[in-house]
Amino acid sequence: MAANASTLYRGRDPRELPNYSIAEAARYLRIPNSTLRAWALGMGATFKPVFVVPQKSPPALSFHNLVEAHVLNAIREHLPLAKIRPALKYVEKNLGIPRPLVNKVFQTDGVGLFVDHCCQLVDVTKQGQVAMREMLCDYLRRIEFDRAGLAARLYPFTRAHTADARQGDPWAVVFDPAISFGRLVVAGTGITTAAVGDRFVAGDTIDELARDFDLDPHVIEEAVRCESLLKAA
Repeated sequence: MAANASTLYRGRDPRELPNYSIAEAARYLRIPNSTLRAWALGMGATFKPVFVVPQKSPPALSFHNLVEAHVLNAIREHLPLAKIRPALKYVEKNLGIPRPLVNKVFQTDGVGLFVDHCCQLVDVTKQGQVAMREMLCDYLRRIEFDRAGLAARLYPFTRAHTADARQGDPWAVVFDPAISFGRLVVAGTGITTAAVGDRFVAGDTIDELARDFDLDPHVIEEAVRCESLLKAA
């Protein structure tokens, strides 16, 4: 994080601030609200939270929580959470890195460890192992890391999560805690998707917005798509 960002947040890392409601994060990340709530807060006496949130009342997630949820969303398509937890702890222990899902070491060294350990816990076919690794890599590529190896930006998917859609999903919008207080923005700008979405709802066309913001119409469409997901909540 830049020095001016550290000053702005009084020395606190903006990536750890409680900036996102569960409902908002769930829609942007395309995760069921109830699922994300369970990951963040637990459920009942036996289901413990999967990650630690900075604020429980009212519940709010940090940027790093978004990254953790983004990666977990890939893993859960192949494995039950009961098997994911011990596999992540195995990676933490062997790499000596807490919260591996927000650390670049997971992308470089941890994925192999994770997949191998999961396959010891679950009867996963060779084809399933390959599919799991490929999906994880698809999701991890959407994360940019700082020099210390911690997640600094997240480019969420804006379309359906089929394999073909993921391959063609544009990097049009980004969560960057150093820009616009971590709100979802059009990549390469400080323009929030909320600002684009509000004007579209008010009656501006895609072409009009593209001219006003000096952006490609396809980028405007992705920003509107993100806000349409949120408003559908």
